[in-house]
Amino acid sequence: MKKTVLLAIMSAGILTSCVSKKKYTELETELSNTQSNLQRTAMEKEEAQRKLDAIEARVADYNARINSLQESNDDRLEMNDLTAMSTNNKRKMRETLKKVDPAELAEARTLEDSINLAVSYNLKQSISDDSESDDVDITVDKTVVMINVSDKLLFNSGSYRVSSKANNLLQKLADVINSEPSMEVMVEGHTDSQTMVPGSHLQDNWDLSVRRATSIVRILQDKYNVDPAKLIASGRSSYAPLSENDTKEGRAQNRRTRIVILPNLDKFFALLESEQ
Repeated sequence: MKKTVLLAIMSAGILTSCVSKKKYTELETELSNTQSNLQRTAMEKEEAQRKLDAIEARVADYNARINSLQESNDDRLEMNDLTAMSTNNKRKMRETLKKVDPAELAEARTLEDSINLAVSYNLKQSISDDSESDDVDITVDKTVVMINVSDKLLFNSGSYRVSSKANNLLQKLADVINSEPSMEVMVEGHTDSQTMVPGSHLQDNWDLSVRRATSIVRILQDKYNVDPAKLIASGRSSYAPLSENDTKEGRAQNRRTRIVILPNLDKFFALLESEQ
């Protein structure tokens, strides 16, 4: 009887030892996998941070260049000196200004205003048709071209999937960008101040504005062969509004994509020659 009990105790001990060793091996494997995942995640985070830093540096540099142009480009452009333009360009500008809305033309006080108005008019004729004219607004400040496109032309409400209605506009925009090797383009997503619908897969308006800008950039690159080195995607959320967000009309104005084009000086004057 004692031998039987002793044998049972020894067997239980051996079995317990085997189970513990097996469990230990499983835990050791799990620990190794966890450590590998953590290491991979850390590396991915570092790479993502490097990419983010590079993008932020490009955006900061681009904004600095825009500010520099707005503040100190008078000497380069010599807008108050008619000799800054060729006779041919002056002729083309006058021809274009004949087609501009007289009310807008009346606001042009200087040669700079006239050139900006002419370039803006020709660009709008180049990249949008009559059905889109109310959804596309183009302004020019020295050599910086700013195109505001209403979100109803580009996206459905609360979505960052680009509508097929935008194909015509994006094709023409790509043609303008591709026409000049040195041209750089920033695509900015803007929203109104309303919060995301509960249950949405989007985190907030920051998320939506960035995804919309990125969607436009991807299409310009993948579908219309724009060099990605020319492109910058940026999200501004609701913090750069054109109007108050307390009315339906104001919110509609604020939901937009702004495309900022920085051509060189020669290209700026060449835009006067845009075909109708």
